[in-house]
Amino acid sequence: MNSVEVAPVVDSAAALAPISPAPVRSGRGGWQSRYVATLCLVDLAVGLLSAAAAMVGRFGQETAEPVNRGHLWLTITLPFAWILVLTLNRAYETRYLFVGNDEYARVFRSGLALIATLAVVSLAFDFRLARGYVLVAMPLTTVAGVAMRYLLRQRLHRSWARGERLHRVILVGHEAAVAEMARRLRRERYHGLGVVGACLPYGVADPLPPRAAGPLLPVLGTFEDVATAVARSGADTVVVLSCPEMAGAALRRLGWQLERDEVALIVASSLVDVTGDRTTIRPVDGLPMLHVEHPRLKGGPRFVKAVTDRVSALLLLVLAAPLLIAIALLIRLSPDAGGPAIFRQERVGRNGRLFVIYKFRTMYLDAEDRLADLLHRNETDGELFKMRDDPRVTPVGRWLRRLSLDELPQLVNVVRGDMSLVGPRPPLPREVANYPPDMRRRLVVKPGLTGLWQVSGRSDLSWEESIRLDLSYVENWSLTMDLAILVRTLSAVIRSSGAY
Repeated sequence: MNSVEVAPVVDSAAALAPISPAPVRSGRGGWQSRYVATLCLVDLAVGLLSAAAAMVGRFGQETAEPVNRGHLWLTITLPFAWILVLTLNRAYETRYLFVGNDEYARVFRSGLALIATLAVVSLAFDFRLARGYVLVAMPLTTVAGVAMRYLLRQRLHRSWARGERLHRVILVGHEAAVAEMARRLRRERYHGLGVVGACLPYGVADPLPPRAAGPLLPVLGTFEDVATAVARSGADTVVVLSCPEMAGAALRRLGWQLERDEVALIVASSLVDVTGDRTTIRPVDGLPMLHVEHPRLKGGPRFVKAVTDRVSALLLLVLAAPLLIAIALLIRLSPDAGGPAIFRQERVGRNGRLFVIYKFRTMYLDAEDRLADLLHRNETDGELFKMRDDPRVTPVGRWLRRLSLDELPQLVNVVRGDMSLVGPRPPLPREVANYPPDMRRRLVVKPGLTGLWQVSGRSDLSWEESIRLDLSYVENWSLTMDLAILVRTLSAVIRSSGAY
């Protein structure tokens, strides 16, 4: 791992969260090579099984006819062609693996490229390619390839959460920036970076004192001691935070020092929540300049999203109609609840427009009247009110919330155009009234039935983290991100994580 990457960091005077270097084990040892080798074997198996399924589904067991023998050879060749196309699309490069949606997007593009290749080859060699074979083999290969990569990534993330196979990281920067980055990296272990120490611009005899209980973050030296600190701590990654002392020639010299031992150098940008697909590095007279594109708030992809939202929501409403009727009857006939089955509430939508949101009622009829008496028991910060054991929730409502079934009527809001399938959490007017200017940015898109907040912990999230996720979604939206969130929503609903 010897590439230079760009990662976001926020300059902040926030306190340093507890950092424990003890469970962080070295990222060296070739686990990345083994991971890529596993991906190759899995993709090979996916290609072979998908092609075999298409062969059996289209032609059965008979292979005597010449056209069938041709498809048999195609079935044998397809897995290797799949590996080749993935390689050409750089789907095995470690810079695109482990985190983010770029890996999945490259698999989808590989599927499209292979379909186009098969079409050209069949025309060039006058081979009658059975359409039924292609319609089974290629979608199955692509979807199964994405699914298997997702499962492998989740397995890796669980390993990182246990402190295994993490890269040993040294942070280089000023104390406030180091504290904020260390807090972020500890909270979000899915990136695979474990902090083992820091280098500050001045000599510090003692470790950085945490503002909360927990282990200290060792200070391993000054900016001049980074190479020595790497050797002493066994680090394999150095993250340089934004500071004037580590720029230009100083940063270049540090790169030369780290190059000898193939220690990765990550230069953190001061940009907030901007993903790599919005940035392009353009060299100008030897100076790399980071070009940042504006968020995709309009245009063709947004039109596709709007059409897909309404069509999908309408289809889901039709398919789920029996379930919706059953839940409505259960609420109406429940001796604990009674009253209307649908709860209506005013929420704030795109550009601050008010709309009425629909949900299955999960609370007693006097829930709003009892809220004032429960405010002192709020278990979250910010503007939200959440309680794990809210006495206003009915027994039926608790079950509906655990399975997220109370959200299903919001499909009507999606059909009407008030909401999207994926988007920020729909806020209450009283929440929006207290928004600082930066938070109002989340109102430039429609709120969603699900979103990053839903797949990242829901009610377990802090107010600050919930808002940060919504802003990150707005700034970095893509159709691929929406698809990834929808897939992760199924997992979140099954786990019932943060649902109360």
